[in-house]
Amino acid sequence: MERAEFLSKLGLGVAAVCAGCAIASCGSKSSDPSPGAVTVGGAPPPPAQGSGNLFTLDLGSQITNIGDSVVSNGVIVVRLDAGNAAASFTAVQVACTHQGTAIAYNAGQHRFICPAHGSEFSNSGAVLVGPAALPLREYTVSVDNTTLTVSS
Repeated sequence: MERAEFLSKLGLGVAAVCAGCAIASCGSKSSDPSPGAVTVGGAPPPPAQGSGNLFTLDLGSQITNIGDSVVSNGVIVVRLDAGNAAASFTAVQVACTHQGTAIAYNAGQHRFICPAHGSEFSNSGAVLVGPAALPLREYTVSVDNTTLTVSS
């Protein structure tokens, strides 16, 4: 094999390996910023099922208006309706199931939205719009007078 032919083949091989590394690493970086300066990943992982009571809220001073939300222990709680019945609230994991970015509640659209890639979820965590393929984990909400308890 001539020197020029060897260098030509070596250069193509190195280029192919470098391209493969770049493609493989592209999808694995959970901290890459996405459009709009949203950091992908970083939300706390959801609590395990069967963890018991995760936290409580005082409904006299927290999430008093429809659409208000609180994030605690990897869970987002949202007031969906007036009154202090358990059905007036929802609690789901805050980490998007696509790449772990913290979701937010859009009261105007009545859904959870991931700011990184646009996944949308219903009030119960069902996927409405991808790229997320898995639903958000839903947690149990109970209310005793003005104390809301979230449990798994």
